Amino acid sequence: MKQHEMEHLHRLSQLLHGIEVGLVVINRDYQVEMWNGFMENHSGLSAREVRQQSLFELFPDLPRQWLISKLEAAFLLNSRSFTVWEQRPFVFPFAYSRPVTGGNQMMCQNMTIQPLQDTRGEVSHAALILYDVSVQAADRQQLSTANEKLEQLSQLDPLTGLANRRQWERALEQEYQRCRRYQPPSCLVVVDVDHFKSVNDQYGHGAGDQVLNELGKLLGHSLRKTDLVARYGGEEFVILLTETRVEQGKILAERLREAVAEMTLAVPQKLKITVSLGLCAYSHELDSAQAWFDRADKALYQAKQNGRNRLELA
Repeated sequence: MKQHEMEHLHRLSQLLHGIEVGLVVINRDYQVEMWNGFMENHSGLSAREVRQQSLFELFPDLPRQWLISKLEAAFLLNSRSFTVWEQRPFVFPFAYSRPVTGGNQMMCQNMTIQPLQDTRGEVSHAALILYDVSVQAADRQQLSTANEKLEQLSQLDPLTGLANRRQWERALEQEYQRCRRYQPPSCLVVVDVDHFKSVNDQYGHGAGDQVLNELGKLLGHSLRKTDLVARYGGEEFVILLTETRVEQGKILAERLREAVAEMTLAVPQKLKITVSLGLCAYSHELDSAQAWFDRADKALYQAKQNGRNRLELA
């Protein structure tokens, strides 16, 4: 071999050894013939230690059957293949050496399997090219977590922590469609604080907010896990009592009314409130979720007209 060819190979060897990606070349028997510096650094095994050793004996934790199927596609079909961390977080079990807050304990990896041909054009080897994408994965996961939190917040009323009107209307439509299809019993209750304007006028809007917050807690803690309570707007709350017949719904609503009347709030002075409620059980006469709500709201109006601190049925 000529001098300039030797120098060229030497430079190429240095380049492959020092690049910031893993490079493994294996033969048809899955024995390692090349193991670059990246692989040495992260595995703790030198190129000399792994040369001509079985990849699967060196790393028994490798996903053997999955990886063999990828390698055989390279050997038999001369086909390049790829895997990304979203599908399989890692192939080689390397610890992540540059932890990011909230990041992964293991290095997240993308991998390319490249078939390599000999001078006769036959695939005799395969190269596994490993990319450390831990930073990108951590960023993606943090963004996903942030988006999930934003989505949750977008469904909550900031004052009471209950579901907001947007979430309520979506849930009401789903419950209406479920009732139309399966005909289970279900009740809708609308709750409104009596004389709430006088609370704001006499004690201030901060006190009014505290009243709504305490009422929201009471409603949320008093209902079953299968029920949904939401703040509809202002001093009005709405409740879905699923799998509940009108007789049961009436009992639950009366209990809520009595529990509210027994509360004593300090805002900062002692204050007692009452609520009026309207209840409408699902029936096939209802032609929309909005019609269901309108009937319950009309019953609430009737409770107001009949003296407040009472429940009326639609």
